[in-house]
Amino acid sequence: MKRHSMYKLFVLLLITAVVGFDAISQTPIPNQPSVAVPQAPSLAAKSYILMDYHSGAILSESNKDQQLEPASITKMMTAYVVFSEIKSGNLALTDMVTVSEKAWRTGGSKMFIEVGKKVSVEDLIRGMIIQSGNDACVALAEHIAGSEEVFASLMNQHAAKIGMRNSSFANATGLPSDGHLMTAQDIALLGKAIITEFPSLYSIYSEKQFTFNNITQHNRNTLLWRDPTVDGFKTGHTDAAGYCLATSAMRNGMRLMSVVMGTESEQARADETQKLINYGFRFFETHKLYNAGDERLNAEVWKGKAENVSIGLSKDLFITIPKGQYQNLKATVDMPSLLTAPIAQGTELGRLQIDLQGNTIAILPLVSLETVEQSGWWGRTMDSIGLWFKSDD
Repeated sequence: MKRHSMYKLFVLLLITAVVGFDAISQTPIPNQPSVAVPQAPSLAAKSYILMDYHSGAILSESNKDQQLEPASITKMMTAYVVFSEIKSGNLALTDMVTVSEKAWRTGGSKMFIEVGKKVSVEDLIRGMIIQSGNDACVALAEHIAGSEEVFASLMNQHAAKIGMRNSSFANATGLPSDGHLMTAQDIALLGKAIITEFPSLYSIYSEKQFTFNNITQHNRNTLLWRDPTVDGFKTGHTDAAGYCLATSAMRNGMRLMSVVMGTESEQARADETQKLINYGFRFFETHKLYNAGDERLNAEVWKGKAENVSIGLSKDLFITIPKGQYQNLKATVDMPSLLTAPIAQGTELGRLQIDLQGNTIAILPLVSLETVEQSGWWGRTMDSIGLWFKSDD
C-alpha cells in the first residue's frame, strides 16, 4: 500500500525580487513591497532603467518602454548579429573584409578604414565597439548580409528573438533614420543577451582604447575609468537622441545593467548612470538559490512504473531583494492531492508562491524532472484499489 503522506519536502528557502519581475513565473507580480527601501534617484534623462542581470528584477525605471532614437547604442544590436554569425560558424575573427566606398564614406564617428583595403573582422569589431566607428559597422554589415539594408533586417529578426518588442532598426550605425528606435528596457534585454551568449566577446567592451591605422582612440564610456566595477557597454549621441549610455557593472558577484537615454551632456550621462548603479548596489542584493534540475520535492505517483517523481525548477533561480531581508521570505507549495502516471519530463505539476512580509513576490512553476511511465495492467489495477480505499480515509 502506498504511503498516506503525499510529499517529502526538502528545505525551502525560496525568495525572489521584490520589485515585480516575471522572468521565472511568467506571471506579473504587483510591485507593492512592504520593505522600506529609499526611493530611487530621479534622473535628468528622457528614459532610464536599472535591471539586475541575473534575476531580471527592475530596480528603477522611468519611461522604460518609450521609443527613442538610440544613436550609437544601436551598435550593441549590430554587435549581437556579428557575434551570432561568429558563434554559428559563418564568420571568423580572422576573416578579411574588403572596405567598400559606402563604408569609407559613412559619416559620423570613424575607425578610419580605407576604401579597397582589407581589414580583419576582429579589428572591425574593436573599431565598432571601442571607437564607435560607423565605417566599421557598414563594412561588417555588407560583408555579412551583402548590404546594410539586408543586415538591418537581420537586426530586426534577432531583436524579435531576444524579446525586444518595442525596437526597430533601419541601419547598422544608429545614424538618424525614420523608424529607427529603441527603448531602455529593450537595450537592457539586449545587454543581458550579449553577456549570456557571448561572454568572451563581451570582454571587448571593457577595453579602454584601440589603435588602428596609427590612430589611437579611447573608449567613449568614461565610467570605465571612473568606476572599476564597470566593464561595458556602449555610448551614443546625436542631436536628436541626446547623450545616451548603456552600462554593465559587477560588484561582489552582483551584476547590474543600466540604460540612460536623452541626457544633456557627456558628463550628465555618466553622472546620472553612476547615481543609478550606486543606488542598486547599495540597497539591493542578489542570490542564486537553486540550479535548474535540483530536486525540491519528491512526490508520490499512482499507476506508474516508479512510485515517486522528482520535482523542481526548470530554470536557475536568482533573486534580488532589499538588503537584510533574506530571513523574512516565506514559501508555500500548491500541488494536487494525487498524481497519476504517465507524467512526461517537464510537465508542470504545481506551483511555489513566494511572499515577503505579506506581499506575493513571485509564483514559480514546479515541473517533473523525470518521466514516469504508466505501469502495466496489474499495477494500475492494484493502485486503483488502493485509491478506492484512500478515498475513504
